[in-house]
Amino acid sequence: IVWNATGTFIALIIISLLLDEAGFFNWAALHVARWGNGKGRRLFAFIVLLGALVSALFANDGAALILTPIVMSMLLALRFSPATTLAFVMAAGFIADTASLPLVVSNLVNIVSADYFGIGFNRYASVMVPVNLVSVAATLAVLMLFFRRDIPKTFDASQLAEPSSAIKDRATFKTGWWVLGILLVGCFALEPLGIPISAISAVCAAILLGIAAKGHRISTRKVLKDAPWQIVIFSLGMYLVVY
Repeated sequence: IVWNATGTFIALIIISLLLDEAGFFNWAALHVARWGNGKGRRLFAFIVLLGALVSALFANDGAALILTPIVMSMLLALRFSPATTLAFVMAAGFIADTASLPLVVSNLVNIVSADYFGIGFNRYASVMVPVNLVSVAATLAVLMLFFRRDIPKTFDASQLAEPSSAIKDRATFKTGWWVLGILLVGCFALEPLGIPISAISAVCAAILLGIAAKGHRISTRKVLKDAPWQIVIFSLGMYLVVY
Protein backbone atom coordinates (compact mmCIF):
# COMPACT_ATOMS: atom_id res chain seq x y z
CA ILE A 1 0.00 0.00 0.00
CA VAL A 2 1.29 3.48 -0.91
CA TRP A 3 1.21 4.86 2.62
CA ASN A 4 4.61 6.53 2.27
CA ALA A 5 3.53 8.47 -0.81
CA THR A 6 0.15 9.38 0.68
CA GLY A 7 1.57 10.50 4.03
CA THR A 8 4.33 12.54 2.40
CA PHE A 9 1.92 14.27 0.04
CA ILE A 10 -0.52 15.24 2.82
CA ALA A 11 2.32 16.49 5.07
CA LEU A 12 3.76 18.63 2.26
CA ILE A 13 0.36 20.14 1.50
CA ILE A 14 -0.17 20.98 5.19
CA ILE A 15 3.25 22.66 5.27
CA SER A 16 2.50 24.61 2.09
CA LEU A 17 -0.96 25.67 3.36
CA LEU A 18 0.52 26.91 6.64
CA LEU A 19 3.24 28.85 4.83
CA ASP A 20 0.64 30.27 2.46
CA GLU A 21 -1.47 31.47 5.41
CA ALA A 22 1.66 33.00 6.94
CA GLY A 23 2.28 34.98 3.74
CA PHE A 24 5.43 33.08 2.75
CA PHE A 25 4.60 32.63 -0.94
CA ASN A 26 3.12 36.10 -1.35
CA TRP A 27 6.31 37.53 0.16
CA ALA A 28 8.40 35.51 -2.31
CA ALA A 29 6.26 36.57 -5.28
CA LEU A 30 6.55 40.26 -4.36
CA HIS A 31 10.33 39.94 -4.10
CA VAL A 32 10.43 38.23 -7.50
CA ALA A 33 8.33 41.02 -8.99
CA ARG A 34 10.77 43.63 -7.69
CA TRP A 35 13.72 41.65 -9.02
CA GLY A 36 12.05 41.99 -12.41
CA ASN A 37 13.26 45.60 -12.27
CA GLY A 38 10.42 46.84 -14.47
CA LYS A 39 11.26 44.50 -17.36
CA GLY A 40 8.48 42.18 -18.54
CA ARG A 41 10.61 39.36 -19.88
CA ARG A 42 12.72 39.25 -16.73
CA LEU A 43 9.57 39.12 -14.59
CA PHE A 44 8.18 36.30 -16.73
CA ALA A 45 11.40 34.31 -16.36
CA PHE A 46 11.53 34.86 -12.59
CA ILE A 47 7.90 33.76 -12.18
CA VAL A 48 8.69 30.55 -14.06
CA LEU A 49 11.80 29.95 -11.92
CA LEU A 50 9.82 30.63 -8.73
CA GLY A 51 7.24 28.09 -9.88
CA ALA A 52 9.99 25.55 -10.53
CA LEU A 53 11.43 26.03 -7.03
CA VAL A 54 8.03 25.78 -5.32
CA SER A 55 7.17 22.68 -7.37
CA ALA A 56 10.44 20.99 -6.40
CA LEU A 57 9.90 21.51 -2.67
CA PHE A 58 6.12 21.39 -2.27
CA ALA A 59 5.06 19.01 -5.09
CA ASN A 60 3.45 20.03 -8.36
CA ASP A 61 -0.10 20.10 -6.99
CA GLY A 62 0.86 22.42 -4.16
CA ALA A 63 2.71 24.72 -6.56
CA ALA A 64 -0.22 24.99 -8.97
CA LEU A 65 -2.87 25.49 -6.29
CA ILE A 66 -0.96 28.00 -4.17
CA LEU A 67 1.20 29.96 -6.61
CA THR A 68 -1.45 30.55 -9.30
CA PRO A 69 -3.79 32.78 -7.22
CA ILE A 70 -0.80 34.70 -5.85
CA VAL A 71 0.48 35.36 -9.38
CA MET A 72 -3.05 36.41 -10.39
CA SER A 73 -3.24 38.89 -7.52
CA MET A 74 0.16 40.33 -8.40
CA LEU A 75 -0.77 40.72 -12.08
CA LEU A 76 -4.02 42.48 -11.19
CA ALA A 77 -2.05 44.92 -9.03
CA LEU A 78 0.24 45.59 -12.00
CA ARG A 79 -2.84 46.13 -14.21
CA PHE A 80 -1.66 43.80 -16.94
CA SER A 81 -3.93 43.09 -19.90
CA PRO A 82 -6.04 39.89 -19.97
CA ALA A 83 -3.70 38.38 -22.59
CA THR A 84 -0.63 39.11 -20.46
CA THR A 85 -2.33 37.79 -17.34
CA LEU A 86 -3.21 34.57 -19.16
CA ALA A 87 0.39 34.17 -20.32
CA PHE A 88 1.79 34.48 -16.79
CA VAL A 89 -0.85 32.25 -15.19
CA MET A 90 -0.42 29.57 -17.86
CA ALA A 91 3.34 29.70 -17.34
CA ALA A 92 2.98 29.34 -13.55
CA GLY A 93 0.67 26.36 -13.95
CA PHE A 94 2.69 24.70 -16.72
CA ILE A 95 6.03 24.87 -14.92
CA ALA A 96 4.46 23.24 -11.86
CA ASP A 97 4.28 19.97 -13.80
CA THR A 98 7.37 20.15 -15.98
CA ALA A 99 9.58 21.05 -12.99
CA SER A 100 8.27 18.33 -10.66
CA LEU A 101 11.18 16.00 -11.42
CA PRO A 102 14.20 16.78 -9.20
CA LEU A 103 13.28 15.25 -5.84
CA VAL A 104 11.24 12.28 -4.72
CA VAL A 105 8.90 14.68 -2.88
CA SER A 106 8.32 16.83 -5.98
CA ASN A 107 5.50 14.63 -7.27
CA LEU A 108 3.22 11.95 -5.86
CA VAL A 109 4.16 9.68 -8.77
CA ASN A 110 7.86 10.17 -7.95
CA ILE A 111 7.30 8.83 -4.44
CA VAL A 112 5.30 5.83 -5.63
CA SER A 113 7.88 5.00 -8.32
CA ALA A 114 10.85 5.41 -5.97
CA ASP A 115 9.21 3.15 -3.39
CA TYR A 116 8.26 0.51 -5.94
CA PHE A 117 11.72 0.30 -7.52
CA GLY A 118 13.63 0.82 -4.27
CA ILE A 119 15.30 4.05 -5.41
CA GLY A 120 16.77 6.09 -2.54
CA PHE A 121 16.29 9.84 -2.15
CA ASN A 122 19.95 10.62 -2.88
CA ARG A 123 20.15 8.31 -5.88
CA TYR A 124 16.96 9.73 -7.33
CA ALA A 125 18.14 13.33 -6.92
CA SER A 126 21.57 12.62 -8.43
CA VAL A 127 19.92 11.41 -11.63
CA MET A 128 16.87 13.68 -11.86
CA VAL A 129 18.21 17.09 -10.76
CA PRO A 130 20.21 17.52 -14.02
CA VAL A 131 17.20 16.29 -15.99
CA ASN A 132 15.00 18.82 -14.20
CA LEU A 133 17.38 21.68 -14.99
CA VAL A 134 17.12 20.83 -18.69
CA SER A 135 13.34 20.55 -18.38
CA VAL A 136 13.06 23.98 -16.71
CA ALA A 137 15.32 25.60 -19.32
CA ALA A 138 13.38 24.03 -22.19
CA THR A 139 10.03 24.98 -20.63
CA LEU A 140 11.12 28.57 -20.11
CA ALA A 141 12.37 28.83 -23.70
CA VAL A 142 9.15 27.41 -25.15
CA LEU A 143 6.92 29.59 -22.95
CA MET A 144 8.92 32.73 -23.79
CA LEU A 145 8.63 31.93 -27.49
CA PHE A 146 4.92 31.07 -27.38
CA PHE A 147 3.88 34.11 -25.31
CA ARG A 148 6.46 36.56 -26.73
CA ARG A 149 3.75 38.91 -28.06
CA ASP A 150 1.84 38.96 -24.77
CA ILE A 151 4.75 39.73 -22.46
CA PRO A 152 5.07 43.51 -21.93
CA LYS A 153 8.45 45.14 -22.41
CA THR A 154 8.15 47.11 -19.18
CA PHE A 155 5.92 47.40 -16.11
CA ASP A 156 5.61 49.70 -13.10
CA ALA A 157 6.73 47.81 -9.99
CA SER A 158 5.93 50.78 -7.75
CA GLN A 159 2.29 49.67 -7.73
CA LEU A 160 3.21 46.57 -5.74
CA ALA A 161 3.10 46.37 -1.96
CA GLU A 162 6.24 45.95 0.11
CA PRO A 163 7.17 42.26 0.52
CA SER A 164 7.28 42.61 4.31
CA SER A 165 3.61 43.62 4.31
CA ALA A 166 2.67 40.16 3.02
CA ILE A 167 3.86 38.41 6.21
CA LYS A 168 0.83 37.63 8.39
CA ASP A 169 2.46 35.39 11.00
CA ARG A 170 6.12 36.20 11.54
CA ALA A 171 6.80 33.24 13.84
CA THR A 172 5.43 30.72 11.34
CA PHE A 173 7.20 32.54 8.51
CA LYS A 174 10.59 32.31 10.25
CA THR A 175 10.04 28.73 11.38
CA GLY A 176 9.12 27.83 7.81
CA TRP A 177 12.71 28.43 6.68
CA TRP A 178 14.03 26.08 9.37
CA VAL A 179 11.38 23.47 8.57
CA LEU A 180 12.29 23.49 4.87
CA GLY A 181 15.95 23.09 5.77
CA ILE A 182 15.19 20.22 8.15
CA LEU A 183 13.00 18.59 5.51
CA LEU A 184 15.72 18.64 2.86
CA VAL A 185 18.56 17.62 5.17
CA GLY A 186 16.37 14.96 6.76
CA CYS A 187 15.42 13.43 3.42
CA PHE A 188 19.02 13.31 2.21
CA ALA A 189 20.51 12.11 5.52
CA LEU A 190 17.83 10.00 7.21
CA GLU A 191 16.08 8.30 4.29
CA PRO A 192 19.20 6.19 3.50
CA LEU A 193 19.03 4.96 7.13
CA GLY A 194 15.61 3.46 6.51
CA ILE A 195 13.47 6.28 7.90
CA PRO A 196 10.57 6.83 5.46
CA ILE A 197 10.13 10.23 3.84
CA SER A 198 6.57 10.35 5.15
CA ALA A 199 7.86 10.27 8.76
CA ILE A 200 10.33 13.09 8.08
CA SER A 201 7.65 15.17 6.36
CA ALA A 202 5.13 14.49 9.14
CA VAL A 203 7.56 15.70 11.83
CA CYS A 204 8.21 18.90 9.85
CA ALA A 205 4.48 19.47 9.38
CA ALA A 206 3.86 18.89 13.11
CA ILE A 207 6.55 21.42 14.09
CA LEU A 208 5.13 24.10 11.82
CA LEU A 209 1.56 23.30 12.88
CA GLY A 210 2.53 23.66 16.54
CA ILE A 211 4.16 27.06 15.97
CA ALA A 212 1.15 28.27 13.97
CA ALA A 213 -1.30 27.08 16.64
CA LYS A 214 0.71 28.82 19.36
CA GLY A 215 0.62 32.14 17.51
CA HIS A 216 -3.19 32.14 17.07
CA ARG A 217 -2.85 34.13 13.84
CA ILE A 218 -3.52 31.17 11.57
CA SER A 219 -6.61 28.96 11.77
CA THR A 220 -4.90 25.58 12.04
CA ARG A 221 -8.31 23.90 12.10
CA LYS A 222 -9.06 25.38 8.68
CA VAL A 223 -5.66 24.28 7.37
CA LEU A 224 -6.24 20.71 8.54
CA LYS A 225 -9.74 20.77 7.10
CA ASP A 226 -8.42 21.95 3.72
CA ALA A 227 -5.71 19.27 3.61
CA PRO A 228 -6.32 16.78 0.78
CA TRP A 229 -7.48 13.85 2.90
CA GLN A 230 -9.32 12.51 -0.14
CA ILE A 231 -5.90 11.70 -1.59
CA VAL A 232 -5.88 8.67 0.73
CA ILE A 233 -8.84 7.21 -1.16
CA PHE A 234 -7.25 8.19 -4.47
CA SER A 235 -3.96 6.52 -3.54
CA LEU A 236 -5.69 3.32 -2.49
CA GLY A 237 -7.67 3.31 -5.72
CA MET A 238 -4.53 3.94 -7.78
CA TYR A 239 -2.74 1.14 -5.94
CA LEU A 240 -5.54 -1.33 -6.70
CA VAL A 241 -5.68 -0.33 -10.38
CA VAL A 242 -1.91 -0.42 -10.95
CA TYR A 243 -0.98 -3.43 -8.85
